[in-house]
Amino acid sequence: MESQRNLLLIGLLFVSFLIYQQWEKDHNPQPVQTEQVASTTQNSQTDVPSESGQASNVKVQAGQSHGQLITVKSDVLALTIDTYGGDIVKAELLQYAKTEKNSSPVELLDVNGKHQYSARSGLIGGNFGQARPLYHVAKTDFSLASGQNEIQVPLTATNANGVVFTKIITLKKGSYNVAVDYKVDNASTAPISVKMFGELKQNTIKAKGGFFGHPNYRGGAYSSAEHRYEKYTFSDMKDGDLNANTRGGWVAMLQQYFAAAWIPPQNGNNILYSHSGNGFARIGFISAPKTIEPGQSATLSSSAWIGPELQDKMAAVAPHLDLTVNYGWLWFISQPLFKFLKFLHSLVGNWGVAIILITLIVKGVMYPLTRAQYTSMAKMRLLQPKMKALRERYADDRQKQSQAMMELYKKEKVNPLGGCLPIALQMPIFIALYWAFLGSVELRHAPFMLWIHDLSAQDPYYILPVLMGASMFMIQRMSPTAVADPMQQKIMQFMPVAFTVFFLFFPSGLVLYWLVSNCVTLAQQTLIYRELERKGLHSRDKKEKN
Repeated sequence: MESQRNLLLIGLLFVSFLIYQQWEKDHNPQPVQTEQVASTTQNSQTDVPSESGQASNVKVQAGQSHGQLITVKSDVLALTIDTYGGDIVKAELLQYAKTEKNSSPVELLDVNGKHQYSARSGLIGGNFGQARPLYHVAKTDFSLASGQNEIQVPLTATNANGVVFTKIITLKKGSYNVAVDYKVDNASTAPISVKMFGELKQNTIKAKGGFFGHPNYRGGAYSSAEHRYEKYTFSDMKDGDLNANTRGGWVAMLQQYFAAAWIPPQNGNNILYSHSGNGFARIGFISAPKTIEPGQSATLSSSAWIGPELQDKMAAVAPHLDLTVNYGWLWFISQPLFKFLKFLHSLVGNWGVAIILITLIVKGVMYPLTRAQYTSMAKMRLLQPKMKALRERYADDRQKQSQAMMELYKKEKVNPLGGCLPIALQMPIFIALYWAFLGSVELRHAPFMLWIHDLSAQDPYYILPVLMGASMFMIQRMSPTAVADPMQQKIMQFMPVAFTVFFLFFPSGLVLYWLVSNCVTLAQQTLIYRELERKGLHSRDKKEKN
């Protein structure tokens, strides 16, 4: 009976977790007056951050280019830059296909189409005009040549006072971290003070997907001295603007598997801000001011991560940037588990095989607890007649009944929680692996074998979920129960069916983990029961039931 109750407990905990996850997703589904640096002939209105980090209430024609478009291409990134403001208005991730069947690269940023998304940056201050500069560039097409490790794109503009602004965008080979630097040459007769800003802007279209097995957060996040990592949803932005002063830090816009982030200077103070309005959400930073004397020059530096959520590389770019990988509230377990999974993959070269190996290792480590669980369950079943007698004897006195039960447990050296504790300890590990499988871009479009071509997608023929349900049914059959209530029996019989239906829509990598885990449980259960039979414990249990 304890085995059946534990199985029901697992089901209830797991379904409760899924329901909570869906509830959290449903309840958590800017302008910057930028670059006041140059007086140009552009008449269109734009939006730029003020000195306080709050956005001015001016209109912007999203998706419309005001200048010339130039393309910059490395081996992993293809960027489109608008010379009006020097913003990144399109970004393609060349190593990542849109879908398994569509080999076109993922477009993380794009100001055209239904979902408008861009990475803007510029300078504030200097008592210049409100318009953004129209930069000049030597050519319109830049590509990383063979043998090159990086490519630089210099954009230049000069204001009416003779101050020269050079915006330098640098792409490095194999890197998704884009350096954005400003060199300011003050050829005027007065000192100037400038600040740098960077922001991510997108319209607040709700992300697709997000049903139980496929959580898909789309929204903001930031890191500061007070918060290593904090989500800032579109709803949060609508309710109130972010306004945080911090040393270092970063801001980001996230979605499943991919992220865009601005990383300001880490050795200075920055303002992190957000704004929501007119169907758009913005999150950005403003750096500390820098004063440049006449005849002097200065450089202000930042970078933008535009790419997949690769934890090791993101951690090297900025502190805690790797936390943008959506590992849920058990991230401190998910992270080391995934690192170990990644290590196993480096040995075998197949993510599916790595999942099988980590399942075997986790179940092996948990074997002492599993053994204790089944031993405790067997002992508890042996005590059922005595426990029943005590309940009948002290039916009218709950306190004496509890005392008699505790004395019985102590005498027989049985822990009544021995069957539940191992389950409680294993659930966090399962949930952590669940998030690791769903949040790791490395598993996106990763093949296993035969018909499984994408471990992050559901099994197209539902073979793994059916096998998982069958293995769960076999575990039930091997765990005899004393449940006599017909309703409880029906509930227990329905559990494998319910789980099979749930897992039809889960990523095949997660179903593979659960299937292998069930198979190992069956093997362990058989070994444990044989050991108990040799000791005479399990056989006596069977005789008492008969």
